[in-house]
Amino acid sequence: MPQQYDAVAGVYARSLYELANEAGKLDKVGDVYDELHAIVEMTRADKNLKEFFASPIVGIGRRRDALKTIFEGRISDMLLRFMLVANEKGRLGHLDQIAGAYDALVQEAHGRIEVDVMTASDEKVGQDLIEAVKKRVQDVLGKEPVLHHYSDPAMIGGIKLRIGDQLVDGSVATRLRRMKEEILGEGATGVRAETERFLDEDTNQG
Repeated sequence: MPQQYDAVAGVYARSLYELANEAGKLDKVGDVYDELHAIVEMTRADKNLKEFFASPIVGIGRRRDALKTIFEGRISDMLLRFMLVANEKGRLGHLDQIAGAYDALVQEAHGRIEVDVMTASDEKVGQDLIEAVKKRVQDVLGKEPVLHHYSDPAMIGGIKLRIGDQLVDGSVATRLRRMKEEILGEGATGVRAETERFLDEDTNQG
């Protein structure tokens, strides 16, 4: 499933990004990005490590000592200090979310934006649809979209986009719900409704 992150993860990620940027601009930002994602991949591959990072049973002091033993001299001092602070604040178990938020900041710095495209099928979506989505996102946001396709079997059809922490839902289920709401006089209003209608049009054209 697409990587999601909460507001707190975004705050931690921005703090780390600003530290890296002050230390060495985008080169340092990129180095920290590589290290952070390597650690996240380790936690995904090793359930014991992931549990050790997140478990409330493990004391903060014990985890701090283990972090130093495992990572000291193997990753940058900056990232190790950041992880120690996250441990003290009880956020180390959310490192994957922090990495997702950091990734979004890196993409933004390069004029790009990550966009998760969700459809009902796990088959590769049509190139026409991909191009339509990319063009529309770029026109609206002024950034180069980096698209990732995921399948969601719960969807009847249509398409959903996740841009950062915003979900734009153009699925068939949403259209049916909206139709029912409009019939009942409770139709969606405002920006979200306009965005959904726009996406429905683009999807039909694709």
